[in-house]
Amino acid sequence: MGTLFVVATPIGNLNDITHRALETLQEADFILAEDTRVTKKLLSHYGIATPQLSYHQHSKDKVQEKVLELLSEGKNLALVTDAGTPGVSDPGNELISFLLSTNPAISIVPVPGPSALTALASIAGIGMDRFLFLGYPPSKRGRKKFFEEVASSPHPVVFYESPHRIQKSLEELRDAAPNCSLVVAKELTKVFETVWRGSIDEVLKKMDNNKVRGEFAVLVAKS
Repeated sequence: MGTLFVVATPIGNLNDITHRALETLQEADFILAEDTRVTKKLLSHYGIATPQLSYHQHSKDKVQEKVLELLSEGKNLALVTDAGTPGVSDPGNELISFLLSTNPAISIVPVPGPSALTALASIAGIGMDRFLFLGYPPSKRGRKKFFEEVASSPHPVVFYESPHRIQKSLEELRDAAPNCSLVVAKELTKVFETVWRGSIDEVLKKMDNNKVRGEFAVLVAKS
């Protein structure tokens, strides 16, 4: 059997990738990419010519079967997401679950590195020995319940949000937890990286003066 390497890639600054990650991507037989166009930019930057296969949230069972077939042939595969660590708010763990259900002896090796989750935690300025990570809020149903869970947590909560929903999500969070404090990071490690701190109203006011673009990571703490 081949090995599936779960490889963390930069969330913005391409220099954040590890030497081990580059070696793994170079030596793998195939790279499983969430979006091959995004991963191609990284590979081209480092002169890596390893062929890519598409694996994303809309991939069908036949793609998972193809991955299993390649591993059974002794091929080594590298799984990457568009940015950060696979398996954190992406379908990577669905693939791993499928592979282990068919063959518990399959070798799955982490190649750790960048993650927006840990990057935000590292600059929070509050105790992060215990926290709750909730991924992305639901786009439609379940949003009220999501923010109620954030409000009721005894520990800091981290969630991700897209640029077109960030203001709406913070307003809904204000309804559920009006007295919480925030650390909101936009475009972590990129040229226009911005971090806002304060109450929800203070953060929303600061964001009004900025073009809301890029991906967001939000840390919610009890005041």
